[in-house]
Amino acid sequence: MVLSATTARYAVGIIGNVISFGLFFSPAPTFYGIIKKKAVEEFKPDPYLATLLNCAFWCFYGLPFVHPDSTLVLTINSVGLVFEFVYLTIFYIYSTNKGRKKLVLYLLIEAIFFAAIVLITMLALHGTKKRSLIVGVLCDVFNVMMYAAPLTIMAKVIKTKSVKYMPFWLSLANFLNGLAWTTYALIHPFDIYVLVSNGIGVVSGIVQLMLYACYCSNKGEDNVDGDLELKPPGGHDIELSSNGRNVA
Repeated sequence: MVLSATTARYAVGIIGNVISFGLFFSPAPTFYGIIKKKAVEEFKPDPYLATLLNCAFWCFYGLPFVHPDSTLVLTINSVGLVFEFVYLTIFYIYSTNKGRKKLVLYLLIEAIFFAAIVLITMLALHGTKKRSLIVGVLCDVFNVMMYAAPLTIMAKVIKTKSVKYMPFWLSLANFLNGLAWTTYALIHPFDIYVLVSNGIGVVSGIVQLMLYACYCSNKGEDNVDGDLELKPPGGHDIELSSNGRNVA
């Protein structure tokens, strides 16, 4: 029995949703530790603020009056939005007064920026083609930034010849996530905006896996630069976006 393009696209989208859910859930142990210690310590909210805005734009993109036939992009990014709100709420509760003020300020800036784009899109642009173009380009910009985030980790791997701070399963999940959404974008109806950023994600994932294959024999027991310097600021090694990563 030959699957129709719609069925195949839906099936791939479901797989993408499952992988993306796992990526959104991956920081949970970090926040469990924060709750346990009742302090954010050296962890920073930056990756979660970035992912929150990314998910918000992909949710907007997935709405039928912006880009039709993008329900699965909308569903997973709605889930991601909830996850990021929870993470940031935990950050707020256990931050210092100074940290709370900064967090609220950044959230306010993001909210104003997002609201401005929504208003411009809905009031100045008519038809899904024009709306998809503007919102899709913005989504791609944020998603490419997310996929580019591991570049610093990859540079560190090459420098130290150690994969200590680039876990294999996270790199594999990143690659599979990009692959699932790239495939989804290629099946009719073709989606150039989902394709561009996730195609870059696939390339990024391949490079990470190749680096892991080259240096997997060295897990970095002897850390030349010191653990403190290499400790990821967001609490986990590679922050993933979703459009369905970070993550569509």
